[in-house]
Amino acid sequence: MAILTKKFICLYHKGLTLPSSPNAGSNLVCELYKSIYGLKQSSQQWYKKLSDALLQEGFKQSQADYTLFTRGSDDTFIALLVYVDDIIIIGPNISILHQLQESLHLKFKLKALGDLKYFLRFEIARAKEELFLCQRKYTLQLLEDSGFMGSKPSKTPMDPKLKLDNEHGEALDNPSHYRQLVGKLLYLTLSRPDITYAANSLSQFMANPRTTHLQAVNHLLRYIKGNPGQGLLYSKSSSLHLRRFSDSDWASCPVTRRSTTGFCIFLGDCLISWRTKKQPTLSKSSAEAEYRAVAATTSEITWLQYLLHDFHIPQPHPSFIYYDNHFAIHIANNPTFHERTKHIELDCHFICDKINNNTVRLIPISSALTSPVLGTHISKMSVYDIHSPS
Repeated sequence: MAILTKKFICLYHKGLTLPSSPNAGSNLVCELYKSIYGLKQSSQQWYKKLSDALLQEGFKQSQADYTLFTRGSDDTFIALLVYVDDIIIIGPNISILHQLQESLHLKFKLKALGDLKYFLRFEIARAKEELFLCQRKYTLQLLEDSGFMGSKPSKTPMDPKLKLDNEHGEALDNPSHYRQLVGKLLYLTLSRPDITYAANSLSQFMANPRTTHLQAVNHLLRYIKGNPGQGLLYSKSSSLHLRRFSDSDWASCPVTRRSTTGFCIFLGDCLISWRTKKQPTLSKSSAEAEYRAVAATTSEITWLQYLLHDFHIPQPHPSFIYYDNHFAIHIANNPTFHERTKHIELDCHFICDKINNNTVRLIPISSALTSPVLGTHISKMSVYDIHSPS
């Protein structure tokens, strides 16, 4: 059930004098009945008012995500997620959800939108055993605004042989156009893990974009044109145990020579978290880059475990991280291996504590690719296009 609320905050500006008033010169108070967008006080007061009301209703605020509120358990469980003035309420008992809606309606002006179908430019389609999440309408609008609706689709998000830098190509006359496109593509990565690496690479040149960067953006747009309705499929029959895969690309950035961290985390067979990000510091070896990548993955896992705890979803111990670098696994399992790791920051070594506490276990796997079978890997991430003709 989705609920869209109307802002009602009254902002007060004290000490304001009105020249047209007969009592000009005295300290008067103006009461504003409309919320003023852009003011920090508006969002802060709205969130405080709403969170106080939810706490009075018996909700508990999540420590992993302050916009998440939960109450009850089993058949009486309710989860409420807030984004500014948009609210999503979920739970197994529809009558309890209606009771909560009526209770909140007594305190706020609410507009109930019924079953969740569209939220923050995300389209949600539900079947009896599955849920599909995509941004098809947003993607089609992006293609239309950029003039790529009639373009020929490309098969890959980015040319695998392409290495972007700050030297090749000419500086763009209108860099704002490039920045707008990349910004929209970054938002699209929230439902398209297959373009995450390409969008992340292109976002690193927003300060001074060149023609080669714009050509890479156009290539990515043509790839999106081939499957605008692609999104994530979540199955009801999937297990609720976390699985993680982590990797890094050592010194992959030709400009800074920093490595790139990449990971994806599954809840059963359903992809719930993924990231491609350039590491903040230089790594002296590939093993160090891999170790930093698995440390970043462990941080994300720790946060997800707290979040799943709020949803009353227990996780087995230890949880497995699948990894392809044996030396990084050796470092994590042997904290006394000082000679080659003393230059690594202490915050990376917290994974050793997780292993010692039997919270995390690293499992070696192979990540070698014999051929660029992009479609096979996309299907393994439960990424499909239900709008494409069968």
